[in-house]
Amino acid sequence: MTLPSLKIGDLTATMPVVQGGMGVGISLSGLASAVANEGGIGVIAAAMIGLLDKDVTKDPLAANLRALNREILKAREKTQGLIGVNIMVALTHFSQLVRTAIESRADFIFSGAGLPTDLPKHLLEACEQKKEDFKTKLVPIVSSARAASILARKWMRNFNYTPDAFVVEGPKAGGHLGFKEEEITNPSFSLEQIVPPIVDVAKELEDKCGRAVPVIAGGGIFTGADIRRMLELGASGVQMATRFVATEECDANIRFKEAYVKAKPEDVTIIHSPVGMPGRAIDNEFIEASRKGLKKPFRCIYHCVKTCNREKTPYCIALALLSAMRGNLKTGFAFCGTNVGRIDRISTVHEVMESLRREYEESAPK
Repeated sequence: MTLPSLKIGDLTATMPVVQGGMGVGISLSGLASAVANEGGIGVIAAAMIGLLDKDVTKDPLAANLRALNREILKAREKTQGLIGVNIMVALTHFSQLVRTAIESRADFIFSGAGLPTDLPKHLLEACEQKKEDFKTKLVPIVSSARAASILARKWMRNFNYTPDAFVVEGPKAGGHLGFKEEEITNPSFSLEQIVPPIVDVAKELEDKCGRAVPVIAGGGIFTGADIRRMLELGASGVQMATRFVATEECDANIRFKEAYVKAKPEDVTIIHSPVGMPGRAIDNEFIEASRKGLKKPFRCIYHCVKTCNREKTPYCIALALLSAMRGNLKTGFAFCGTNVGRIDRISTVHEVMESLRREYEESAPK
């Protein structure tokens, strides 16, 4: 039994695998194009993507938009496959980044860290103002059937637009989590519990709009057997991020990847992020120092996240993540999924995808 394809609208991924977007600078054109070349959906993370631009301090917005356009074009040069962009609702310049992704002809926009209630507006306005029929698919990231239902109703009422798919992110994901801290370890909020109700919401939408609305399950997906389990629950595909970090094609520094290889299960911790959400990361001296209040306040020139409490937070999360991405984990830290301790070497994207295929086939009922 081979892995099925993932069809979203008129686009088909031959592998039902969406590579999760990882900022700052972890998933850029290198990783995204490699995943797309293997039949999955490669995803560029827009979160402070312009921090890698030398002119970012002069005009952060222009640097972010320029960098996003550049990475999408670079990915297109490397692959004929499917390329998406992950844009967090919490980003201060969310709307401008969305327009840039659409006009740069990204195949998908995945959007979470808040409900993207006006996402279709930007697509419809771009089509009208540019007199072009942009085909970007809009995929909200949700963590409950209630959120999926509310969002779908708002999109239909305000824009006559049905989500092209849903990503369901469970509490085992890496980075910022859409759950309260006490919910993260509560079995009632596990991916296995939250996927079926969202599949039901998607099926109701399918009946109304006359087309499929696939559900993509993410958070703690690591093996082909995990993929099979999600498909059996009604999902059409999965989102994976952590397993793609320790690959040669990942855009992060080798020391960042080595931190994943060295990490043990007990090194995974939940942090109180400056942006007001809990997050999962690899514990290190930087995180411990911030918990003890040893970091000093900073002057913020980026204002990258709307929900960041700049006056009270002990560090800039964008600069901390950038430092880690560049390999300096003394002045930053690495977000990770709950399964990071299972990674034991740096491989290639091709090897990961082949492993997923094999694991999926081996997990078939005998």
